Amino acid sequence: MKLVLASRNRKKIHELRTLLSKFFDQPEILSLDDVGITEEIEENGTTFEENALIKARAAAVSGYIAVGDDSGLTVDALGGDPGIYSARYAARCHFAGDHDDEGNNQALLQNMKGLPEEQRGGAFVCCIACVLPDGREMTVRGEARGRILESYAGNGGFGYDPLFYYEPLQKTFAELTFEEKNEVSHRGRAIAAFAEKLKEAIGDV
Repeated sequence: MKLVLASRNRKKIHELRTLLSKFFDQPEILSLDDVGITEEIEENGTTFEENALIKARAAAVSGYIAVGDDSGLTVDALGGDPGIYSARYAARCHFAGDHDDEGNNQALLQNMKGLPEEQRGGAFVCCIACVLPDGREMTVRGEARGRILESYAGNGGFGYDPLFYYEPLQKTFAELTFEEKNEVSHRGRAIAAFAEKLKEAIGDV
């Protein structure tokens, strides 16, 4: 089975291949570059689902099963921010520091400064969209709820992982092993849901 992931990020492609291998026998995951799609995809949706579909539709011109995903952190006390702007939150907040993972984390800490523990809830969200060769579309959503800490814990992961405390395991995402994170993460849950939907669909593709 061949799928095109609307990405050029080899780490994301490897991750998708690893997670889908639990459900399918040796899935072949292609990148946009692999299928000759060179244009940049403009993510101008207003929700995770819309952005994931924009990406999947762009990849669908390849003729293969096309997959797009969009993910981010939503914080209750911030009205759902950083949300779809998670990767560029520091810039969106006009944060004076760097506009990278560190800057995003610092902007988040600054905007949540002084909030008590009971008001620091949030969720990582991942939406996966798929466009099949016959034009059918599907989306799934995975979430992992947690609490935003006031300081970093752990050296693994990326993005907001060092600040996201996952209560059931009493660790931040940055303190989890790769295997642990895949079991409980928003992305792991979304991919499991996607795999089940895809299994139902490809029987008559």
